[in-house]
Amino acid sequence: MPALLRLLTGLLAVAAITAHAADPELKRAENAVRVLNEIMQAPDKAIPRELLQSAHAIVVVPDVLKAGFVIGGRRGEGLIAVKTRDGTWSNPAFVNLTGGSVGFQAGVSSTDVVLVFRTERGVDSIVHGKFTIGADASAAAGPVGRTAQASTDAQLKAEIFSYSRARGLFAGVAFDGSVLSIDHDSNQLIYGEGVTPRRIFEDGVSNVPNALVDFRDRLEEYTAQ
Repeated sequence: MPALLRLLTGLLAVAAITAHAADPELKRAENAVRVLNEIMQAPDKAIPRELLQSAHAIVVVPDVLKAGFVIGGRRGEGLIAVKTRDGTWSNPAFVNLTGGSVGFQAGVSSTDVVLVFRTERGVDSIVHGKFTIGADASAAAGPVGRTAQASTDAQLKAEIFSYSRARGLFAGVAFDGSVLSIDHDSNQLIYGEGVTPRRIFEDGVSNVPNALVDFRDRLEEYTAQ
């Protein structure tokens, strides 16, 4: 009995450590859901639903931190979900957003970022490695409001529409050059050892945490015809 008790105690300790280690990832998912809800429920300032309905992937990165004086940098952690062959949204994978810029800038800010991928090319690049916005695919500030009509040639040709919501002041910031990459460590912590992004996107995972299911469900809600 003492040996069995020690074994059970050890297993419970491991489970507690694992659950605690996953807390930041689940909190990230909850924040992504919050950002998506707040942006989509903003009166006359939401991302047009028509754009979301035709998107191939959606990235939500809450609280992207920027800091710099002449040379700046940014860092954020978020989620990406892709449109499956049957038109529904996949389970989300974890991603990182990093980048730097040079120019007149000073200050610190926190910004929520949403990227709407309009083609499959960018999605494939992310799955196979790092993806640089503006180099691997053209990007433009996305339209907001009740209409999805693009107003410039740059928007018409863009493969990615970008949206941001700042909660601070920052001068001279540019989004091109930011790198979006898969966060393999977080994916394996949540979904299991050896799980690939492709497996996540193709519904090859089980026991998906509620926070990630909620993110997928919100996308389904906001892209419903």
